[in-house]
Formats: sequence, structure tokens, C-alpha cells
Amino acid sequence: MARAQLLDPAALMRVKSLELRARMVMEGFWKGLHRSPYHGFSVEFSEYRPYARGDDTRYIDWKVMARSDRAFIKKFEDETNLRAHLLLDRSRSMAYGSDGYTKADYAATFAATLAYFLMGQHDAVGLTTFDRRINEHIPARNRPGQLRRILLQLEKAPLGEGSDLGAAMKGLHELIRKRSLVVLISDLLAPLEELEKQIGYFSAGRHEIAVFQFLDPRELDFDFRQATHFRDSESKEDLFIDPAAARSQYLERLQAHLEAIRTLCARHGVRYRLVPTDEPLEQVLFEFVNVRR
Repeated sequence: MARAQLLDPAALMRVKSLELRARMVMEGFWKGLHRSPYHGFSVEFSEYRPYARGDDTRYIDWKVMARSDRAFIKKFEDETNLRAHLLLDRSRSMAYGSDGYTKADYAATFAATLAYFLMGQHDAVGLTTFDRRINEHIPARNRPGQLRRILLQLEKAPLGEGSDLGAAMKGLHELIRKRSLVVLISDLLAPLEELEKQIGYFSAGRHEIAVFQFLDPRELDFDFRQATHFRDSESKEDLFIDPAAARSQYLERLQAHLEAIRTLCARHGVRYRLVPTDEPLEQVLFEFVNVRR
């Protein structure tokens, strides 16, 4: 998808309605999909899947094949029931933003868009929010009013202090019983040891896990031009830092943390995506959908 044709996140976030933002991303996503080499593949996410050797040819939909030049067969009922749980970080660190909107704004818009997409494919979607503990839990369903319940929770500002990724994963693991897709949405600015243990439990239970790490561009490049007063949003510690002197050490430690996350996810077969919050959300959604093909 060509970036010039995508929504600028700064312009998108100036739209006050979360629901409208999600609809705009979805509209851009579908337009980009039709312009892409994968035009026509979207049918497989709802009622169809690609034909595989050994499938009964009587179930090929020839009309779909004529439109897409690819063979699809109708899914049976037991193939259509995806259950997705969105696990969203609402800790105080998510309230940071350098371009007029925060990581929390961006993450909530992504979660809302993902809920729209999955429920549009007749999948069940739930939402769990957390900081040091689980705050709200909406079980995965696909019924009238479910999307509105999810959007109302996503519109709430992050009020927590620190985050406990491991406790959140453990709490969600205890709440869900059926095999599910779990989507962790966080800046992951927290210790990883307990998180890895909980991801291991999910993997052992044959749950599918996707991790999206959202970071502000200034967190990634530490491109501050002059000595600046910083306050740790979670510990409230005040620091006065000369960015020129601190940048090298900061970036070294950040890269070590990011590499630890990549290694952790690779070890457990978890899909991981680092997302700068100035990246168009249609691109993030497109990659997620395409990988799940």
C-alpha cells in the first residue's frame, strides 16, 4: 500500500469521534486492498477459504473464482468461529504523545478498527483493559450492541500508573476457556520476565497470539534538541536531561529491550510488530490481515 494514499495519523487523530476514526481507517483499508495485488482475497476472511488439494471440488464457488481468478470453497460452520480478545494497556505511560495525540489515542483507534474488521467477518470479539491489574473485561461475543460496548470502553482515558503485563496476561488466561486469538496492544515499557511465562501458558493452550508494540517517534529516536525536563509518567520521578549527552545510552538500552521482545516472541511463535505512532493504521491492519492468510 503506497503511503501517499494512506491517512495521515495526525490528521486522523484530529477527528474527535473514535467510531468515525475507525470507520475512516476501514474505508482506507478496503480502498487500498482493491488497489493491491491481493485484490479479491478478502472474501476468505468471512465465508470462504482458498481451495486446497483434497477438498471436494463440488464446494468450489465458481462465481467467486470468476471474479478473483482464484478457487475458494464455502467454509463449514466449525471453520468460521474465531474468538478474538483484545488486551489493551491503559497504564499512564500510554498517555505520552509528541504530535498532538497520545499512544493511547492511537492504540484505541487501532483496537476499534480491529474490532470493526473482525466483527464484520462474523467473528466474536472481546476487550480487556489493564494497568497493574485488569480494569475491564468484555467477553468475546458477536451480537448486537457488542461493538458499542467495546467502543465505550476504548474511549476512556488511561488512568492507571504502572503496568503489569504478566498479571494482565495471567488474568485473561483465567477468564477465557476456548481457543482464541489474543491481541496484546501495549508500549511494552515494562519488565518482560513474567510476560514470557504467561505467553508460554497461552502457547501451550494452543491460543494464537499477536503482539503490537506502539511507541511514539520521539521514544524511538530521542530527537530532542535541547536540555529538557522529563517526568516519569508512572513513577513521577523528575529528571533534567541533556539529550545530546544521554541519547546514545538511551538508544542502546532501548534497542536491547526491543531485541529482547523480538527474541521472546520468536521463541514462542508469536507474531510481533513494532508500530511507530506516526505510521498509517491502514498499513498496520493490512499487514495483520495479510499475515493471517
